[in-house]
Amino acid sequence: MTNRIKIAIDSPAAAGAGTMAKLISKNYNLAQLDTGKIYRLIAYYKIKYPNKFNLKFLKKKIYNLKISQLSNKTLLNDEIGLQASIVAKKKSIRKLVHTFQVNFAYNPPKKFNGSCLDGRDITYNIVPDADIKLFITASLKVRATRRYKELKALKKDVSFKEVLKSIKKRDENDYNRKISPLVKTRDSFLINTTNLTKRASFLKIKKIIDRKLIKNGNL
Repeated sequence: MTNRIKIAIDSPAAAGAGTMAKLISKNYNLAQLDTGKIYRLIAYYKIKYPNKFNLKFLKKKIYNLKISQLSNKTLLNDEIGLQASIVAKKKSIRKLVHTFQVNFAYNPPKKFNGSCLDGRDITYNIVPDADIKLFITASLKVRATRRYKELKALKKDVSFKEVLKSIKKRDENDYNRKISPLVKTRDSFLINTTNLTKRASFLKIKKIIDRKLIKNGNL
């Protein structure tokens, strides 16, 4: 790869964007950031430290944030997911996270060939000049089923109905918030994973990326 590349992915909850971002990052040696996990971590702080939770407290936490913290299984909790979509509406919090995300996207560690970020407003707000933009989606029922299975594998006591309701509520929050709502940009490739396996989804995306990288002289 001749130049460092930037890949931006937007998607609604449980569409498979996080999984795809991991596979893409591994295949092309990119520094990966699941931006939704940052909001989940903030939601976790809000629940765990209600008396300390303020902007000063958050600034310190985000400044010292290590990517490894985002792999905490606790962050997959449904209550945290719902809280994440609520804190993500706050302008002051989004500004704080925005700075961290932009720095990560444009200044990944030198051992990587570039960066790959997934979230809700990456393609137009965080990395508007990304080399490849993807919008990954799937039907509500399929997304709820995936998240339900994921939570059950973690031994979480939750019903499918609760998960479905939670994801539906998150969709409402993500698509309708006034600040950085979830939208598909005109220059984003639409990937619907409803009827695709994990491997089929990745191969479809890989084809798009390879074609673009060859065209741009990066491969």
